[in-house]
Amino acid sequence: MVKTSSKQPRKQRKFLYTAPLHARKKFLTAPLSNGLRSQYGIRNIPIRKGDAVLIVRGDYAGQEGKVERVDYKRTRIYIENVKRKKVDGSEVYVPIHPSKVVITKLDLKDKLRKEIVERRTSS
Repeated sequence: MVKTSSKQPRKQRKFLYTAPLHARKKFLTAPLSNGLRSQYGIRNIPIRKGDAVLIVRGDYAGQEGKVERVDYKRTRIYIENVKRKKVDGSEVYVPIHPSKVVITKLDLKDKLRKEIVERRTSS
């Protein structure tokens, strides 16, 4: 992963906006709820489609839902119940930054994700 050693906000922002997509996965991490934190012994983990999250900040605070889509390019997630009506009447998902949510249920159907959780739990 590309790292920057500068403290300048200008260079920090440039790093965020020009980071390659494989490095952006790390930007899409969110903390686990207290229950999951004590169960797995992990503080945070990257968000994936299928995880259940609770929004804790912003206009949609308090709403809970399943993650429908993860956008690595814009560093945003789209949640099942969080929609907005457009002028023409159609509904669109509202993009939410992953730092504003708490993961309440992990989707462990995927074998690789299960291995990641087990590996981080053991250390």
